[in-house]
Amino acid sequence: MKKRILSVLLVIILMLGLSACGAKTDTNNSGNKGKTTVIKVAFNQQVTNPQYKALQEFSDKIYKRTNGAYKLDVYANELLGPQRESVELVQTGAIGMAVVSNSLIENFNKEFSVLGLPYLYDSKEHQNAVFKDKSIVGDLFKSTRDEGFEVLTSFHAGVRSVYSDKPVTKPADLKGLKIRIMESDTNVQMMKYMGGVGTPMAQSEVYTGVQSHIIDGGENNEIIYSNMKHFEVAKYYSYTLHLMIPDYLIINRDLYDSMSTENKTIFDEEIQNATDRELKIWAVDVKDAIKTAKDAGVIFSYPDINLFKAEVKPFHEKVTQNPEYKELYDKVKAKGETIKK
Repeated sequence: MKKRILSVLLVIILMLGLSACGAKTDTNNSGNKGKTTVIKVAFNQQVTNPQYKALQEFSDKIYKRTNGAYKLDVYANELLGPQRESVELVQTGAIGMAVVSNSLIENFNKEFSVLGLPYLYDSKEHQNAVFKDKSIVGDLFKSTRDEGFEVLTSFHAGVRSVYSDKPVTKPADLKGLKIRIMESDTNVQMMKYMGGVGTPMAQSEVYTGVQSHIIDGGENNEIIYSNMKHFEVAKYYSYTLHLMIPDYLIINRDLYDSMSTENKTIFDEEIQNATDRELKIWAVDVKDAIKTAKDAGVIFSYPDINLFKAEVKPFHEKVTQNPEYKELYDKVKAKGETIKK
């Protein structure tokens, strides 16, 4: 079924006139005689999401700085398919870029699973510092080149907590509850250690899943919870704060390699600026999301997260038995201690 859907998507995209690397050329209005390469970007969230806003600003910046050579065309709301399919489209060059979760990228390199461990980061600042440190993630981001793509940057994707039709104050409260998680072995294990039953499911199916009692709840940040109106079917949002999983902006390898040295430098500089900008936008938008949820009658609870940290500690120990994973894990933790100082 997935292959058939992917095939249909590829045909549609090709019919729309996309050329190699998911880009097309238009005559630009920048005052020069060149053409503008329009890069198609797959995005699974709404246009109100901070990541979408940051990508739009990124597009404006690179258009100006490259004298009209490049700009983005961001397709929100999974218009180019779910994240798994969008990765495949970037790999084949049917589209140029996509925003995808760490959970999907770990399927190409299991070392990425370290970066998606629960309770790994001490704060947003800690996470941001990790992903801006090339000595920690530089080689890792390039490790997928043989798969046809490269990670350009990491976007903050909020701090995920559990929501359901009852409050969760301790791990025992999750016993028997089917909680929607992103599809990955790491997330399945995470929810098991936390006390619940991890149920992989597309984000677009969560509302009806809870409504029809196929699942008992989900886990996500306040913005997604609010924007997708999950509060209508799950009134209790419990701040377990268990996961700060990154989203990655990936780019087709051949598209990236085809850029001039000057334009690639502009891309790299502006995407880092966009990363910082997105973090600031997130801080503002999350407050609005919380207000919307409270106005809708959501009950927020604040469990002792140390209880959950204790439960997932053996999971950390299990994952870091691999020496390479342990090295990355230690670097991430050391960066956190640096931030504290």
